[in-house]
Amino acid sequence: MTMYDYKFAGESLTVWAQLRHTWIAMNKVAEIRLGEIKATPESIAILWACRDFPGPLRPAEIARLVFRAPHTVAGLLKRMEREGLVVRIPKKPGHQFTEVKLTDKGKKACAPAIEILKDVIAETMSVMSEEELKQLEELIRPLQLKALEMLNAKLKQSPGNPEAITMPVKVRKRKESK
Repeated sequence: MTMYDYKFAGESLTVWAQLRHTWIAMNKVAEIRLGEIKATPESIAILWACRDFPGPLRPAEIARLVFRAPHTVAGLLKRMEREGLVVRIPKKPGHQFTEVKLTDKGKKACAPAIEILKDVIAETMSVMSEEELKQLEELIRPLQLKALEMLNAKLKQSPGNPEAITMPVKVRKRKESK
């Protein structure tokens, strides 16, 4: 596979292409590695959410957590339920929403897949120092907020304590200039 290194007359178009191609390439790496255990980035995102979400989990909340359309999540949940990874507990009298729970089979499938995904993230991010990662986070935030504004969407604080989610990341040491 080959990817063009675009340099457009306008910087904004060049950066747009780089961001888009970078995400596509990183996601493709995750797809390939997860494919070895018959998983996808989308299914693992849902399993991970089901495993770690604090409290009852509804399909609409899963859609927010994985930033997918509710009908897309509904289709994924239906497939995952057929595979025995999750169970959807229908609405009961006095309960407003369907609840989604991870099955024992889902828990077993989730653990190795999350480790693969963490390894992909660690390997990908290893080309940047902690300082560079922080700078990138700060540079991307305004783009994220603008895109959400254009979608009439809001960024809200995540549930639980995502700061507690840690993973080993191989960080490149910045060479000091002389």
